[in-house]
Amino acid sequence: MIAISAASGALGRLVISRLRTRAEVVAVVRDPARAPEGVAVRRGDYDDPASLRAAFDGVDRLLLIASPELDTARRIKQHLAAVSAAEEAGVGAVVFTSFLGAGTVATGLTEAYHATEQAILAGGRPYTLLRHPFYSDAFVPQVSGGEITSSTGGRGLNTAFRSDLAEAAANVLTGEGHLGRAYDFTGPLWTYPEVAQAIGVTYREVPDAGPGPMSWLSAQVRAGALEQQSPDLARVLGRPAKTVAAHLLDQRKLGAQG
Repeated sequence: MIAISAASGALGRLVISRLRTRAEVVAVVRDPARAPEGVAVRRGDYDDPASLRAAFDGVDRLLLIASPELDTARRIKQHLAAVSAAEEAGVGAVVFTSFLGAGTVATGLTEAYHATEQAILAGGRPYTLLRHPFYSDAFVPQVSGGEITSSTGGRGLNTAFRSDLAEAAANVLTGEGHLGRAYDFTGPLWTYPEVAQAIGVTYREVPDAGPGPMSWLSAQVRAGALEQQSPDLARVLGRPAKTVAAHLLDQRKLGAQG
């Protein structure tokens, strides 16, 4: 039996949709009323360790999806509770959705992921670490007035779509040869100017919008922080990950058909 924690979130739902016909799946959710349909449901709250131990009972493989909690200290506490619950419940193997860089860096975005990875390694239970990039879904360019704009300086992004990351997770959960491995998942490197050219619109660089999450992200892109590349995602998928340009072209075709 495969359990998916935080299964009511976007990634969890996508993973379950790809596993329904491949394995016995149970959705572990804080609120059973919000659980995906068509699979068994167990209540498991990251802030309630006893509920996690019960939810993980009899589980062969667990996909531990990172908590959406923004407070780092609380997020670490939640993750460590989940790791401990998996060990106490005798879960066969833990697959954790980590973040790029978490294997070596323990500051900022990676702090909670790093602490979780270390706890999984220290526990001695079979594991696979899936280090995700940022989601392409949040970076898809919007065409306005026949042009695409950004403040990224033409530098590359290694983002990947949730749908591909979900498929990769499903492959790891149902496949062999993945235990004891840490995968650095990156999508094909892309830039906003290249996407604009691919879909036949103009690109224009604009000044940074000012303080805020997207401003910080744009600064990271301009510094080249999102240009790391790894073949891991394509290997686990058995095909290239979807590009942002292909996604936009598909959207346009669907729009034309509608």
